[in-house]
Amino acid sequence: MRSTGRSPYGAFRELDLTVQRRVSGMLQGEADGLRLGPGSDAEELVPYTPGHDVRRIDWNATARLGDPHVWLTRAEHELDTWLLVDRTPSMAFGTALAEKVEVAEATAAAIGIAADGPGNRVGLGILEADGVRWRPPATGRRAARRLLTAEPPSPRTARAAAGGATLDSALVELGRRARTPGLRVVVTDLLPADGTWERPFGWESALRRLTARHDVILVEIVDPRELELPAVGQVTIVDPETDRQHEADTSDPWLRAAYAEAMTTLRGHNAQAVRAAGADHLRMSTDDDWARMLVRLLRRRARHPRPARSRTATATH
Repeated sequence: MRSTGRSPYGAFRELDLTVQRRVSGMLQGEADGLRLGPGSDAEELVPYTPGHDVRRIDWNATARLGDPHVWLTRAEHELDTWLLVDRTPSMAFGTALAEKVEVAEATAAAIGIAADGPGNRVGLGILEADGVRWRPPATGRRAARRLLTAEPPSPRTARAAAGGATLDSALVELGRRARTPGLRVVVTDLLPADGTWERPFGWESALRRLTARHDVILVEIVDPRELELPAVGQVTIVDPETDRQHEADTSDPWLRAAYAEAMTTLRGHNAQAVRAAGADHLRMSTDDDWARMLVRLLRRRARHPRPARSRTATATH
């Protein structure tokens, strides 16, 4: 990570070792498709129509139901992964072990390395204040190296371009760029740049459309100091997205309680919105062991895989 003084290439080597020890193998190999198609595992019994493979007729079901029925199978394909990583100015904040952007990059890069395997490809989108920088699909390790070695924009450039890029527009563009069903990982702090703290958020519909076609993991990065204010007296609070300043007296218990309640409400609404969209949600703090949190998520997903979606269900979203 950049704040430690190590070079990006040294950080990549250290991250690669961490993944090999703790995460390796959880995303490798062939992946089950989200829709029905060519494959080997039977998934759904449907009435026979011209064009179906007659070799997959279930004769027992046909005799029982009186009409020919065939088994459709879950599609199998190499894992197609895209990472969308938020590096807008609000991510350049951290009061614990690292800044939010560092945790975001390490988590996304680890998923990229874990997804590395024969035939698997990983694309990359870096959301910055002035737009999204897209990198074409490559091997997982190459995508992770691209992410960790990408130069961040200068603070002056970021502030000048603030408001020019949003998470919802980035999600829409991700859906347009990556049409092959696969894994989509979005890493962001979900802080509302427009000050909207109530649902529906601008990014909800875009996330819902993305999950209609893909398996989506949204990693929400938070910092402990974003959840509650410390009692340190009069402070100047700076909005990293707009550079606007606000004076606040943090010794006021009412102010601290109101702020903590507002942040709890926001995080709760974020979780509801992600869950309603159908995406997996992982909230990670800058004082967490990100590798442990990621392993926990991947193990849970391995125990409870997402069901395949039929052609009809996919088409209706």
